[in-house]
Amino acid sequence: MADGKLVRDLIPQIIRENGAEPMVYVAGPEEYRERLRHKLGEEVAEFLSADDSAAAEELADVLEVVHALALDLGIKPGHLEELRAQKAEARGGFVGRVVWTGNA
Repeated sequence: MADGKLVRDLIPQIIRENGAEPMVYVAGPEEYRERLRHKLGEEVAEFLSADDSAAAEELADVLEVVHALALDLGIKPGHLEELRAQKAEARGGFVGRVVWTGNA
């Protein structure tokens, strides 16, 4: 993968508004998917190191990357939510705080 990092679409415009000229290019399909996967790891790491006051914003960043990955894979956000709900219906969610320690 070439140098650089995947950024939000408006970042080049914001950089220009701040008086600099960004050097950017549009990634091809394979590079884009690879960079999205990498970006997901970055955003998850940022969430994991965030304190409670920054957690919501970091989770929003994770969700933005998840939605982009889903769309890149041809999965509409509504379908992704359906899949999540189906899994929750079949196996439950995580709100019960259940911790498994093995079988007796």
